[in-house]
Amino acid sequence: MTRLQGSEALRTRLALATITGRPLRLDAIRPDDPTSPGLRPWEASLLRLLEKVTSGAAVEINETGTALKYRPGVIVGGSAIHHACHPGRGLSYYLEPLLLIALFARKPLSTTLTGVTDGGPDPSIDAWRAATMPLVRRAAGLGVGVDAATSLLAGGAVGELTLRLARRGVFPAGGGEVSFTAPALRGLPPISLTEEGLVRRVRGVAFAARTSPSMAARAVDGARGVLNALLSDVFIFTDHCPTASSGGPAPGFGVTLVAETTTGALLAAEAGSATPGLGKDEESGRPRAPEEVGALAARALLATVDGGGGVGPSDQGLALTLAALSDAAASEVRTGPLTPHAAAALRACRDLLGVSFALRPDPATRTVLATCVGAGVRNVARKAT
Repeated sequence: MTRLQGSEALRTRLALATITGRPLRLDAIRPDDPTSPGLRPWEASLLRLLEKVTSGAAVEINETGTALKYRPGVIVGGSAIHHACHPGRGLSYYLEPLLLIALFARKPLSTTLTGVTDGGPDPSIDAWRAATMPLVRRAAGLGVGVDAATSLLAGGAVGELTLRLARRGVFPAGGGEVSFTAPALRGLPPISLTEEGLVRRVRGVAFAARTSPSMAARAVDGARGVLNALLSDVFIFTDHCPTASSGGPAPGFGVTLVAETTTGALLAAEAGSATPGLGKDEESGRPRAPEEVGALAARALLATVDGGGGVGPSDQGLALTLAALSDAAASEVRTGPLTPHAAAALRACRDLLGVSFALRPDPATRTVLATCVGAGVRNVARKAT
């Protein structure tokens, strides 16, 4: 049994323990929090989701929630799996570990998740289907050549790895719904995500849920006001969600932008009325106008591009974990400055896979080149044919 401390990278630790079948014990989970020690409600919800996609998993939590024993079961996958995710975190919080596990399942996975699709501390579903899903397809050799515009127009449904948005649900009320499918692979090939390239176009989507459709149009104007001075090929879709097509009671609007480079890299950034620190003016506390939100999303995208790398900040941890799981050959990922989540994912890969990364800063591009020899994890749950 692998014994670790704290709640760091809990999602990645649970996913890797499930994939490798290694029992895991976590101690000292927020023991010093005076108001809410132990596991958070969304972490308990994630554990229930893992139990639904596996067979024979066992979870033991002590009375205070500060210690967890997790004995993974066989990753079954399957269809008609429904899970109501806790609205304290966005659906992308649950999708990242679920995606990693589904690739090593016995059968292809088809599931429906309900909860928060936009706002909050996690990337939105639009960012996931426009940037993260093509990244995973590229890394796993599925649907190579899929770009952000295709993913947005097709609802993220290209190849066997799909993500469809059925209803939007704005943070913190939730009420959104997505459908997610993933194939069962035998293993992952070596990954090379090192080429940055130059930005050739920007695509995006602006939504307005339970509010006037003019909110989305005004947010687009704010984003284009920043981007059009730098690039001519900018197109932002608008998605108005009236009461009938918005699953949650909370109104909101936001913009997700994706920069596509000449080498196929996809870098995403977003801002919305429910995004912490962006939805309201920090000094006055007043809600920001849609034009301000759109401009903030555009500036966030420029900052992401300036940071460099072949993957965006929100996708660093997932890309590095995929590299660690890949075949026993050299994999490379070029990133901008490492995020806390990416650093925690590196430690989780070391602890549970025995994979260590060589990190080489590149002063010329201000990026970090992460290189490793993959663990060569194979899908033992899938039947040989």
